[in-house]
Amino acid sequence: MRRIDAIGIGLGFFVAGGVAYIGLQLVGLDGQQAGIWSQVLLISGLLGWLATYIFRAVGKKMTYHQQREDYEQAFFQKRLDELTPEELAKIEAEIEQEKQTQV
Repeated sequence: MRRIDAIGIGLGFFVAGGVAYIGLQLVGLDGQQAGIWSQVLLISGLLGWLATYIFRAVGKKMTYHQQREDYEQAFFQKRLDELTPEELAKIEAEIEQEKQTQV
């Protein structure tokens, strides 16, 4: 997320709080009750968003993790493609030897 996106989202929540406050006053709540309920709505939304963020971060489903994983796979695939058949055979023999010593 870019810095301008974060600023826009923050500004959007600020405006949404004001709209909720005015809307609740139009429904018939007094200023204090409208303020309390608009804060309850905003904090509930914030906690819901935070829960989804934590779930994505723990599950490593964030954009950064996916980009890093894609980059690493592409990097290793490129390195593998650059190997000569002799080097590839040598690496395969080493892997086979390690498998046999581990068993």
